[in-house]
Amino acid sequence: MSASTRNGFSRLKKNHKLSLAGVATLSAAAIGFTVIPGNAASAQTEPQNVAVAPAAATVASLGKTEGTPLHLGLSQQQTTIELKAKADAAAAKAKAQTAAKVKATAAAKAKAEAAAKERAAVKAAASRAAARKPVFADNLDGWIKEALSIMKKEGIPGTYEGIHRNIIRESSGNPKAINNWDINAQNGVPSIGLLQIIKPTFDTYHVDGTKKSQWDPVANIVASCNYAADRYGSMDNVNSAY
Repeated sequence: MSASTRNGFSRLKKNHKLSLAGVATLSAAAIGFTVIPGNAASAQTEPQNVAVAPAAATVASLGKTEGTPLHLGLSQQQTTIELKAKADAAAAKAKAQTAAKVKATAAAKAKAEAAAKERAAVKAAASRAAARKPVFADNLDGWIKEALSIMKKEGIPGTYEGIHRNIIRESSGNPKAINNWDINAQNGVPSIGLLQIIKPTFDTYHVDGTKKSQWDPVANIVASCNYAADRYGSMDNVNSAY
């Protein structure tokens, strides 16, 4: 190699060293310039880093806990919402059922109380009616008065005097009196009781509410007076066998 070449190489090498030294110096200065606080380049770089970091953190934190993928975090939130809705619906249903039971119990209680009041009212009315119902003596006077009270309701005419007069003539006031010798007895239907009525006539003129027996004094009087009213206008008009 020629001296010039060597010298040229030497020169180039020297120049290169200088260049490299300059580059190194500039790099060091750049590095130092970047790191030192208050540097203009740093002021331009740092805001970009600050603006991006919160956005990334916000996206990463949506619908997830730390370390949970975003789609799994959203799914967990949806499940939680659905479970809460179901729990709220179940609570509302239970509350409605409780209210319905309370209402039904109150209605049943009110119905029972109303029924009890109605029974009490009926019982009280029956007691009042029983208290108002006259009590008749179990003798001729009582039988005639009881018969007259029934005849009044049925519209059958007759007076105490007319009934009493005919009873004394027919049976002397004996409810067990019986005629076993007249034509009726010979025909098998003897006259029986206070007003000596035969069975066919008694059955025809019997009044509901009285006993179906010729031997009963009240039934005997009422049926006999009903027959006399039909045939004679009233027992008061009868003065002999009828």
